Amino acid sequence: MESQKKIAHEIGGVKNDALRFGLHGVKSDIIGSHPLESSYESEKKSRETMKRMVIGHTYGTALPLKMDMDRQILSRFQRPPGPIPSSMLGLEVYTGAVDDFGFEDYLNDPRESETFKPVDFHHGMEVRLGISKGPVDPSFM
Repeated sequence: MESQKKIAHEIGGVKNDALRFGLHGVKSDIIGSHPLESSYESEKKSRETMKRMVIGHTYGTALPLKMDMDRQILSRFQRPPGPIPSSMLGLEVYTGAVDDFGFEDYLNDPRESETFKPVDFHHGMEVRLGISKGPVDPSFM
């Protein structure tokens, strides 16, 4: 008997699908974020670790672990992908990010720009469930 020839194909197709996600730019792979932004992120991480150490020494080691579990639980609550994005308000309140005044507060929300491509609900759910590959939102390429 002759064995049937099959072509290996992943569900969801190729990750670099130009028709679905647009043309891939190499610049984003080579150049990182702005130096000030990376400095701000590293400072925020070091401040968070210092805060965890102080809380651990003050209240015991169980409280930072409980705080991590609470943060993980609050980070899971999301709306399905679509026109209304998840605000993650519970996580923002828990981490104190509600009080921060970010660039989107005075330079407009990036989702309101003319170049923003709307999210395909079906593709977003396929990515979330692991059926398809690629970013949920094609404008974040």
